[in-house]
Amino acid sequence: MDTPHLTSKYIDTSAQSPIELDLHPGFNRVFQPDQLSVGLILPLETHRGKPAPTMANHVEMAQHAEALGFAALWMRDVPFFDPEYGDVAQVFEPMVYIGYLAAATRKIALGTTGIVLPTHEPMYLAKQATSLDQLSNGRMILGLSSGDRQSDYPMLNIDYDSRGERFRDAYSVLRTLSEKSFPSFHSKRFGGSDGKLNLIPKPPYGRTPAIAVGTAQQSMEWLAENMDGLVTGVVSPERLPQLVCEWTDQVNRRGSNDEFKPIALGGYLELSANPNESFERIRGGFRAGRNGLVTYLNDARNAGITHVALNPKVSRQPYTEVMAELAEFVLPHFPTRA
Repeated sequence: MDTPHLTSKYIDTSAQSPIELDLHPGFNRVFQPDQLSVGLILPLETHRGKPAPTMANHVEMAQHAEALGFAALWMRDVPFFDPEYGDVAQVFEPMVYIGYLAAATRKIALGTTGIVLPTHEPMYLAKQATSLDQLSNGRMILGLSSGDRQSDYPMLNIDYDSRGERFRDAYSVLRTLSEKSFPSFHSKRFGGSDGKLNLIPKPPYGRTPAIAVGTAQQSMEWLAENMDGLVTGVVSPERLPQLVCEWTDQVNRRGSNDEFKPIALGGYLELSANPNESFERIRGGFRAGRNGLVTYLNDARNAGITHVALNPKVSRQPYTEVMAELAEFVLPHFPTRA
């Protein structure tokens, strides 16, 4: 593994900083108006029909993805193996893993798709997210979800049906602590402060970008008002313009038509051996050949989608072959912003 690239620069957190997401390196690399970038959902290993990857050479694979020009690496929050669900994502806890990969990479954005916010203590999550944003030189993107695995909730003694309300409560605490200095607040579930304590470090650019992964049991209006963007599941080509319009209409209703809040897609990719095979829905994603994938991504970009996070774990080819094919034939059409 290369020498760690964690920053030694500590950005002052004694006062509240202005929020400048347009300067945030990770957000800027992944999300640009009228452009589309391509990222990968971990693990970087095909394991069709198997619940767990081996995670062999996982650091080298992440470095290779960066060298090939992918915009971001995304990690999922799957704490337990549930045989009924049959998937454990990238095995390692995502916030810990982001710290590890941040030390082994230089430029690629590192994000979550997404942290199951109702099952996390938001004060510690805020500390983790701001620390990672500092240490990675602003490459951290915090994707947040409400989770769809009912079996996780009883393990944590949390009512599954309360997850929408818990999401809003936890999100408010996370934002308050990470973005305000010595805040006074009270949460129904997560404690509070009388203004005598200050969370450090603060985000280096005023805010660690927080995007919704799915609707998180919230209305589109609430998401557009409170989140920095939205990642939703893959939709059919004809559905793309409607999806983007639904989101941008809600963002624009907030009174600022020039505010940029991106919408992105994420899901499984089964890369077909036939390069011309067009988009075909599969469970949790889609199947396409490389030319069919380019056509779909062009349709997505034209509709206003700014990022697509692909998870090719269901493909039959070895992952190195999948990445090489995408890098040669797909990424040139959708280059990552330097």
